[in-house]
Amino acid sequence: MDEKRAPMPPPIRRGLSPLRVVFATGYLALAAFLYFKFAPLVTVSQPSILIPEHDPATQSSVAHELVPLEAHIMSKCPDAKDCLRELVLPTMQKVYDKVNFTLSFIGKPTDQDDGVDCKHGPAECLGNIIELCAQRLYPDPKTYLGFTMCLTRDYKHIPQRSLIEDCALEHAIDFDKLNDCATKDDGAFGIGMLRESVQRTAKVEPSSQDSRRLVIF
Repeated sequence: MDEKRAPMPPPIRRGLSPLRVVFATGYLALAAFLYFKFAPLVTVSQPSILIPEHDPATQSSVAHELVPLEAHIMSKCPDAKDCLRELVLPTMQKVYDKVNFTLSFIGKPTDQDDGVDCKHGPAECLGNIIELCAQRLYPDPKTYLGFTMCLTRDYKHIPQRSLIEDCALEHAIDFDKLNDCATKDDGAFGIGMLRESVQRTAKVEPSSQDSRRLVIF
């Protein structure tokens, strides 16, 4: 990737503080209570399974009722590992069929070459782009969220090729397609996706007045 498209000044956003963990947990607990009060419980017989399979026959009929659930992370942030493991995964195991899950990223758009600043440097920007490519190519959360969690477990080595290849293989993702996505148009395509993602994050605050939107930072 052409690093000139993504100059990286000093850190611009924070990670996942203990207070935010408490608030996010409260939001998720309230959501779970509402879901389980008005709908049957989703049984997860094996907690090690990431997300149960979707049922295409019922998914389309309830798509308009899905609650937006968004997680905003940084690929090389240690707090992202805890966020995905402690908040996102348990929630998705229980309410995966009731939410429209979106994974987005924290950063700052720049005026230079329509680039993006990432708190942990150029490597994080590339890691974010790779995870966005996985989400674009494999929109089922079971696939792209599993891949993202695999990378995050070893976040210090993002975006090393060996790590990406191992996680891609583990989650049946085509590494060549990922690479093509990340490097398309000399990297401009990936930077464009990342810029849109961080702009989305900037607009979606935890204090949103939309009671049906759950946001995790």
